[in-house]
Amino acid sequence: MVKYSIVVPFHNEEENVTALYARLKQVMEQVGESFELVLVDDGSSDRTYKLLEEIAAVDSRVLVVKLRRNFGQTSALAAGFDHASGEFILAMDGDLQHDPNEIPHFIEKLEEGYDVVSGWRKDRIDNFVLRRIPSRCANWLMAKLSGVDIHDFGTTFKAYRREVIQNIPLYGEMHRFIPALASWYGASICEIPIKNVNRIRGKSHYGIGRTFRVFFDLLTIRFLLKYMSRPLHFFGLFGALGILAGSSISAALLGMKILEPHQNVMDQHAPLFVIGGVLIVAGIQLLALGLLGELQVRHYHTSQHTAPYTIDRLVRLASPDEQSLLPDRRDGNF
Repeated sequence: MVKYSIVVPFHNEEENVTALYARLKQVMEQVGESFELVLVDDGSSDRTYKLLEEIAAVDSRVLVVKLRRNFGQTSALAAGFDHASGEFILAMDGDLQHDPNEIPHFIEKLEEGYDVVSGWRKDRIDNFVLRRIPSRCANWLMAKLSGVDIHDFGTTFKAYRREVIQNIPLYGEMHRFIPALASWYGASICEIPIKNVNRIRGKSHYGIGRTFRVFFDLLTIRFLLKYMSRPLHFFGLFGALGILAGSSISAALLGMKILEPHQNVMDQHAPLFVIGGVLIVAGIQLLALGLLGELQVRHYHTSQHTAPYTIDRLVRLASPDEQSLLPDRRDGNF
């Protein structure tokens, strides 16, 4: 097992692949510990995979994971994490906006004993209205909802202990919420400032539409962190309140009818009659939904997890040690 795995997802980054590999290689060789680069091609339509394949053909420390189509950044990271073998795993973007020279700072914090080290783009240089304001709002909300006091949930530039990241299920757009999910498992988390570098080559894959999706994900994360293992406590509470309120209204109307048998309760209190009936039915439905959620949780904890991606191929050059163990086909030894 190597000590460090660097996971980098790529999608149409042909202009940055070679430069990023050279810089990563230089930095990690200076660190002086064993390492591997897990480079994930997330369904690129340009020459990204071809360049990655060429790199893997000359460096046995590079593993290329090619996905069958574009599954998105979270799934690409999940594929990289699943195939990383390092004791510590670092993740970063493939667009050169994350400076590889920052990696030793992440390693230093991991060596201090932290489980998750998150980058913080303290001095952001991107668009103020379209990027910085929405990002600040989302990060503030995320910190309040999750109880994890960090400033930047959105950056991919993070470092993890292997046992922590492999216990976190990733799907959808959940990669930005890894610190919040890790805190639920009891991980120790810290944050370090990183440089925010402008993209020099290639086209950005981020837009304002992505920001709106983050706000919906915030609701999901809040629910997951508080009720992931006990959904009946959430739905059951509202269901019980609905049944109680509806039953109270129905009991009051029934009491009116008993005390004043000649009174036409339906004509005089029809809206209350309807509201009471709807509350009882809705409460029963919410209770049923909570029970179904409990069944899903049980199924989740007892069934086989499926990966949120499919792999086309893995490319890696055999190391000299591995090559020496291969059978010599010239002598007929197979």
